[in-house]
Amino acid sequence: MSGKPTIALDAMGGAHAPGMVLRGADMAVQRHPGLRFLVFGDEPVLRPLLAKFPRLAAVSDLHHTAERVLDDDKPSVALRSGRQSSMRLAIDAVAEGLADGVVSAGNTGALMAMAKFVLKTLPGIDRPAIASFFPTRRGESVMLDLGANVECDADNLVQFALLGDAFARSVLGLIEPTVGLLNVGAEDQKGNDAVRAASLRLRNPLSPIRFHGFIEGDDIPAGTVDVVVTDGFTGNVAVKTAEGTAKLFTEFMASAFRYSLSARIGYLFARHALRKLRMRLDPRRYNGAVFLGLRGIAVKSHGSTDALGFANAIGVAVDMCVNGFLDRLRVDLERLDAAAAAPQAAAL
Repeated sequence: MSGKPTIALDAMGGAHAPGMVLRGADMAVQRHPGLRFLVFGDEPVLRPLLAKFPRLAAVSDLHHTAERVLDDDKPSVALRSGRQSSMRLAIDAVAEGLADGVVSAGNTGALMAMAKFVLKTLPGIDRPAIASFFPTRRGESVMLDLGANVECDADNLVQFALLGDAFARSVLGLIEPTVGLLNVGAEDQKGNDAVRAASLRLRNPLSPIRFHGFIEGDDIPAGTVDVVVTDGFTGNVAVKTAEGTAKLFTEFMASAFRYSLSARIGYLFARHALRKLRMRLDPRRYNGAVFLGLRGIAVKSHGSTDALGFANAIGVAVDMCVNGFLDRLRVDLERLDAAAAAPQAAAL
């Protein structure tokens, strides 16, 4: 990777597209000099909008298509009938080597279906997983899977651990991230068969992963580990619960400061600290879920985000590109295979 990646954009995906997409891309260009874009969407709509961002226009190639994937389209329908949609063409650009990654704020199910069909999974990976950031007391952690795989076996969980480890090193810049398996207790006998079997494999001394062991739900916000691994059902419930709790906390605090005159006066003294807190919990800061395990980089932005959130999603894709995420992952997969084969070789 030259350090100047090209990102394919689904300009028509998202509740506030295409204006939000282009504004976010313009922010990303300012943050990442040398970045280039392939922009896929309705040219008569995009051309005048793009003209408002000269800096972005100078580094963008616009590719016209009048088709788009709608938010309520079923993934199977989008996969069959959306071959000329802005989402599909952006993914195709990655598969054809024209772009280093794709970013879309469109339909999550359709994006996953298309990306898996077009990009395929890496050798040694059975299923792709959805990963994203999570704020903790210690900074940020990575959590996966967040909904792509409702039921997982031990092999899936071990592969997710490897994916999360490589992602944490590439995007968070961690040299040796710690990995934990989410469970109902820290004891070895706790959990279902898949979790216990995955734990045994991850404890292999030849494994490339720094395995912490089992963690519980309260370890997630505590930042006990850098990478939280779980099945898609549990992960999706956990992250939605956390998002709802953060929103509830914000609403309670706002209500408390409106309660009385003295509370309003107190707000005047606390407003700088509260502003810092809002920034720390701002979901736009953690925008950019990644489909890990594919042969290309695919990032899903939240559909209702604004330009700042979309710029952050682009930043995730850029970090993965310039830090050689896929190359690192291939090396780790080889090491994991070697670790799995070692006990068998010793037995022979």
